[in-house]
Amino acid sequence: MPTRKIVAYKPLPSDVEAYLRTHADVVNVDPKDHAAFVAALKTADGAIGASVKITPGMLEGATRLKALSTVSVGFDNFDVDDLTRRGIVLTHTPDVLTESTADTVFALILASARRVVELAEWVKEGNWKASIGEASFGVDVQGKTLGIVGLGRIGGAVARRAALGFRMNVLYTNRHPNEQAEKEFGAKRVPLDELLAQSDFVCLQVPLTPETRGLIGADEFRKMKQSAILINASRGPTVDEAALIEALRNGTIRAAGLDVFEHEPLAADSPLLAMKNVVALPHIGSATHETRHAMNRNAAENLVGALDGTLTENIVNREVRMR
Repeated sequence: MPTRKIVAYKPLPSDVEAYLRTHADVVNVDPKDHAAFVAALKTADGAIGASVKITPGMLEGATRLKALSTVSVGFDNFDVDDLTRRGIVLTHTPDVLTESTADTVFALILASARRVVELAEWVKEGNWKASIGEASFGVDVQGKTLGIVGLGRIGGAVARRAALGFRMNVLYTNRHPNEQAEKEFGAKRVPLDELLAQSDFVCLQVPLTPETRGLIGADEFRKMKQSAILINASRGPTVDEAALIEALRNGTIRAAGLDVFEHEPLAADSPLLAMKNVVALPHIGSATHETRHAMNRNAAENLVGALDGTLTENIVNREVRMR
């Protein structure tokens, strides 16, 4: 029986790559060399990586390919239906990044409310020459109403921080009730329009799907409080960015804390970068040493389990039948 081959299209920690090498031959490929990447997939049993779009055309002739493992929770870089038709298992890493991503969300809430980035830069520029006045005031976080659109793992972790740590009133929208969050954090499930109208902070925690693309646009901003702050650490295209820029310019909403954007990296000439009421981060949701290592290890274990036919969790397309 020929040795299994795994294509790694992102750099992996040395111990994670060593683990994979105990189960298969590992070929490291730079996905920017598109031809070499596609050629490597044609003779691979599995592949592991992140942040690269894998199209159906790239998989033509990849008859040995049984599993793809993405080092992320999101899987919008894949055509899941096409993978399922081909009998290719897609795995992801939803659990290990929950807490660090929720920390990032709350950092955005606090930074946006208290104008942390803006005022830190103001101090560094040498402008602090007297006691600050109202022009530098922010708004409270404790006791306010947080509206979470999508109360899954990460949304639930944000709700816990909000309710138990900051005594916030938590509203949420979700396809299904989250009874645990309702019981433990007093979260209340409401329609989206009601959430937008009542929330001081509107936090998006939904995956990117055809239904959530452009979920928050001009109409939704008009339904929000003028004092409201939008927080998005889910996926950039869930928000109509042009409408957001307009809402921030016009004072339709107070501010925005953003870790994700329609196009990443964010263009240097984006109007968002010139706005003092915007906190913009470079998609750091799960970017801690501990969590990223855990994600890489989890993705590697997912891939080996999928190839062995023993994996029972972290499978995106459960309906697939292994060839």
